[in-house]
Amino acid sequence: MSDEQHQRGLRDLVRLASLALLATAVVRELRMPASERTWHGRIGVIPYDLRPPTPSRVRAALWRPDEPGIIVPQPFGVGWSLNLGRLWRLVSDAIR
Repeated sequence: MSDEQHQRGLRDLVRLASLALLATAVVRELRMPASERTWHGRIGVIPYDLRPPTPSRVRAALWRPDEPGIIVPQPFGVGWSLNLGRLWRLVSDAIR
């Protein structure tokens, strides 16, 4: 198997796992009574947020320069994203 085929296979596996997690989150929410659905939570340790994103929630999720963590839950979808504010602060401090 070539490196390209291996990478494609790995990429397909990640996509399949992501879709399975998304489907699991949707089914989990739909099984609850409508009054109890929050459309955000965790599947095991993996966070999900299926609420429509707002600029303030996206900013709050992705720009937290004072928070210690670089990895944060996605503001929309399943999984994690980067805390760009913290990353910016670390790089800025390192080049000073």
